[in-house]
Amino acid sequence: MSRFLCLLSCLFALLPGLGAQPISFGLFGDTPYNHWEREQLPDMLDAMAHENLAFVVHDGDIKSGSSPCSDAVLQDILGVFQSSALPLVYVPGDNEWTDCHRSNNGSYDPLERLAKLRTLFFTGDTTLGRRTLPLARQSRDPAFALYRENVRWQAGGVLFVGLNLPGSDNNYHGSTQDGGPTPEYLARSSANRIWLQQAFALARAQKLAGLMLVIQANPGFEAANDNTPKLAYRDFLNQLHEETQAFAGQVVLVHGDSHKHKIDQPLLDATTREVIKNFTRVETFGYPLMGWIKATVDASDPRVFTFSPRRWNPSR
Repeated sequence: MSRFLCLLSCLFALLPGLGAQPISFGLFGDTPYNHWEREQLPDMLDAMAHENLAFVVHDGDIKSGSSPCSDAVLQDILGVFQSSALPLVYVPGDNEWTDCHRSNNGSYDPLERLAKLRTLFFTGDTTLGRRTLPLARQSRDPAFALYRENVRWQAGGVLFVGLNLPGSDNNYHGSTQDGGPTPEYLARSSANRIWLQQAFALARAQKLAGLMLVIQANPGFEAANDNTPKLAYRDFLNQLHEETQAFAGQVVLVHGDSHKHKIDQPLLDATTREVIKNFTRVETFGYPLMGWIKATVDASDPRVFTFSPRRWNPSR
């Protein structure tokens, strides 16, 4: 009988959508932006660890846009992330690479800073944190060996996907703001397109209940709905439309960037102009507000995803 139960357990493991248990996890980003937030960040991570979460995700901007992009700053935040009691997934933001050419950031080469992020934060095939989870990285494919930051993992009957899609125009123009698109933007956009395409194909093949995509940039849904999409995000939004409407489950896009926490449904059908009902956008808290969002996945719930915002108030 024990052998039979073992075989049955293995069968359930091979069918991720079958018998998936609900899980909760934390979403946060655009922090720390100042000394106070840097001091509070370990405490907020500790509080999240007491909420019975499976993991936490930081959706980019680990420093303010007017502070140095030095190795010391990056190493400091890496130390905080590695000290997390929970597995921690980090998606890079504009403040730590695309904007580092600014004089008040230290006049760094953005591509050199991106390479540094990859060597510091995206080594190995697991999350950050004292306890880790395995990740699939796009860099496993020799054709996309650079893109270690593009990841995916599966939990609770849902596929989670991280993409390097930062704000400040997605490095479309580079540091000059003239011409464009840059070679870096074109190459990374191609990698992102393939990674997202593969993720949706995997979610459909396994009949998963949902897919959560995490990026840093606010891609500008309002502009796209007015038929004036930003060039840097137009192709991404077009793909997101197509893939979401071809997917039977729920899709959630998590991002930061514009510092206005919201949970809404801004994706419209290009023809009917009606809301695409299986899509939800979640924007995390950002400076001057600090906080996180407790998210829960329940594959047996028609909504699949539910969210509980948590403003960080250390005096409570």
